[in-house]
Amino acid sequence: MNMMTPTTGQMALAQQIADGCTRQASGISHVPVSVYTDPAHFAAEQEKLFGRLPQVIAPSALVPERNMAVPHDGFGTPLLITRDGDGKAHVFHNVCQHRGTRLVEGSEITCAARLVCPYHAWTYKTDGKLIGLPRPETFPGLDKSAHALKELPSHESGGLIWFAFDDAADFAEASAIGPDFDAFNLGALHLFNRRTHDVAGNWKLIMDAFLESYHVLRLHANTIGPFFKDGVTAGDAVGAHQRSAVGRAAELADIDMGNWPQLRSAVTFAYQLFPATVVVVSPDYVNLMVLMPQGVGRTLVEDFMLIPEAPATEKARDHWQRSWDLLDGGVFGSEDFRAVALGQQGLETGAIGQLTLGTLEAGIRRFHEVIDARLG
Repeated sequence: MNMMTPTTGQMALAQQIADGCTRQASGISHVPVSVYTDPAHFAAEQEKLFGRLPQVIAPSALVPERNMAVPHDGFGTPLLITRDGDGKAHVFHNVCQHRGTRLVEGSEITCAARLVCPYHAWTYKTDGKLIGLPRPETFPGLDKSAHALKELPSHESGGLIWFAFDDAADFAEASAIGPDFDAFNLGALHLFNRRTHDVAGNWKLIMDAFLESYHVLRLHANTIGPFFKDGVTAGDAVGAHQRSAVGRAAELADIDMGNWPQLRSAVTFAYQLFPATVVVVSPDYVNLMVLMPQGVGRTLVEDFMLIPEAPATEKARDHWQRSWDLLDGGVFGSEDFRAVALGQQGLETGAIGQLTLGTLEAGIRRFHEVIDARLG
């Protein structure tokens, strides 16, 4: 990781913190409560955002080796992530092309060059090609090439696997943000752990939580709050995606902005990838959270923790386990997601008609403006 170098954009954010030019809005703004509670609004989001736009499904580290496959059900339909024999990542419908049976069962990683349907043993390669079936003579004239697994558009860059349900999806913005994650060497990191949280809240409340630092010293007072200075955040946008950095100006004053290890030790970077993915980059590990809306008031969040290399000793494993317990079990699970659930409960009462955003919550306002533009 120490051989990586920061991008121009990453250094610019750090310089803004050092110069005291932090991200703040000019005044109070508002977001209507209905965008979190109205089923019709949620349906429009499902159609125009999640049904059409590219979105992250997993880190590359989920399938690090050739001939690996992982079932994925979080987006409401059985999907299958694979890395084929040539090293290319794919996203397929997890459906045999014979009788529509789910091809790979469970949710764990499968390491095999061939994927065999449990019903009639039709067999596929990890690139989706049908390569065999029992009693082939009973299917006279069958063109195996016409019965490959149905593939969805996908794109891999910066250590992230993106996909879309829409064949016309444009992955240009996914490519544009890729160099930032190459700077963190994300594609070479090791997957230490992953867990799916079932959060009783609208997906945008979760995104909102990672678009401001106003809550950090309060909500996270007993965990990570002491490590942050109130409101010292710089941010910008890469297309629809937002990028932010939190740090202390005093710590940045005497370091070389091009010295990546020093810069990472002084600044915590976070990314809000549109529509619904969060990447939090700590000095020595990365948390990737993929949000999968299930209903207007329910969201699945798969949290992945990525570390420089597989732990070689029990001491190393214990070190990373403590970091995992702090972030996934404490900061995210017991604090952020709890606050989201409490927020959803309050909003659904109708006691308020709009959320009031202060000057430290500018990222939330921009996020909702991007959504509004996409919904038309």
